[in-house]
Amino acid sequence: MVQEGFYSNHTDFIRTAIRNQIDRHADVLRQTVLRKTLDLGLRRYSRADLERVQAAGEMLQINVLGLVSIASDVSPELARATIASVSVLGAFHADSDVRAALLDRMG
Repeated sequence: MVQEGFYSNHTDFIRTAIRNQIDRHADVLRQTVLRKTLDLGLRRYSRADLERVQAAGEMLQINVLGLVSIASDVSPELARATIASVSVLGAFHADSDVRAALLDRMG
């Protein structure tokens, strides 16, 4: 394609190919960035917070550098229904039954 004049040189061709791939996969890249974003500090989840997430049909991916606290009135069932993954660089406070319910989702 360089020889045919579509691109000025090989570098131009490669840059264009990379841009096209990034554009084609933009949604996946956005989701990856969101998934890998860390909250810094204290993050507390109340029962009402998780019920709102459940009502919206969403799942949380908790990524925190600091402290995560799940309220004591959150049931293990609600936690499993609303929390897809938990990654905490710091401390994770939750009742033992909630912690056990999320054990397979903690990384």
